[in-house]
Amino acid sequence: MELDRYDRQILRVLQEEGRISNQDLSDRIGLSPSPCLRRVRALEESGLVKAYRALLDAKALGYSLMALIYISMDMHTPERFDNFERHIRGIPEVLECLMITGQDADYQIKAVVKDMDAFQELLLNRVTRIQGVTGVQSSFVLRRVVDTTVLPV
Repeated sequence: MELDRYDRQILRVLQEEGRISNQDLSDRIGLSPSPCLRRVRALEESGLVKAYRALLDAKALGYSLMALIYISMDMHTPERFDNFERHIRGIPEVLECLMITGQDADYQIKAVVKDMDAFQELLLNRVTRIQGVTGVQSSFVLRRVVDTTVLPV
């Protein structure tokens, strides 16, 4: 899909304010409401706008500890990776799981837990019990310096 300046403006605003009304959006970008709504729908149908979500405050919900967990696998086979990924998707504390290169690890996981006891339970009773996991290294987030979901458009 070829994006013009209106499409880019729409995407910028929607990333920051997903619940903005079409009227307010059209006023903001200088386009009348009908064409603005058609453009939003086209961006959604094209797959550029994947979803609208509420971002919650983890600390307010009691999740005071964020960990980055690096996972090494015993074998690099599609079956082993599929099994690991299927299991890790089922752990609600896992916010993100990335297959990575350039490290001694195969995966990087970002997880939130309430405290160190909850982290121990997550690590020892769930993550390390997934077949094929042979190595685990963890780091804890002290401060989020950049925390955004906004892509440059």
